[in-house]
Amino acid sequence: MTRIHVIRHGRPASTWGDADPDPGLDAVGAEQARAVAADLMALPEDLRPTRVVSSPLKRCRETAQPLADALGVEVVIDERVGEIPTPAHLSAEDRPAWLKRAFQGLWSEIQGDLDYAAWTRGVASGVASHPGAAVFSHFVALNAAVAVATGDPRVAVFRPDHVSVTSFDLSDDGLILVKKGREASTQVL
Repeated sequence: MTRIHVIRHGRPASTWGDADPDPGLDAVGAEQARAVAADLMALPEDLRPTRVVSSPLKRCRETAQPLADALGVEVVIDERVGEIPTPAHLSAEDRPAWLKRAFQGLWSEIQGDLDYAAWTRGVASGVASHPGAAVFSHFVALNAAVAVATGDPRVAVFRPDHVSVTSFDLSDDGLILVKKGREASTQVL
């Protein structure tokens, strides 16, 4: 199967700027993880994931685990589908403002330590390397994959809600966007 589902993690126990740099899920997020696992398991067999891949961060791993348990597989960690790297000179307190500025523009305009347009291609390559998988990732990384698949240079292509499922197919040229996931009804940022 060449279908790949990319799922934004469930609601975390804390947000940007809080003391915990790697929060897990809160009670709502844990329920969201169980619900998205059930939804994915209910897909027709030819569209149902057979593998589970996750960002290394706890909120993604915890969102991925119910599906991995249902499928009887291990969660594979792939750093390429992880959170966008923050410039080294920024503190945790400065990260939210940096991200908000980034979301207003293009991938090629993000100020930082690396080529963020190239980073988007790395995310898309990471997603594409897991055909048949459910890939649990982040708001920004999910936008990166959609941007590459559609050729859209904007950072904020859409606002995926928690446990939003975005589907891609593979071609020889890379990812093809099949369907964007549910968007957040409130401001995410």
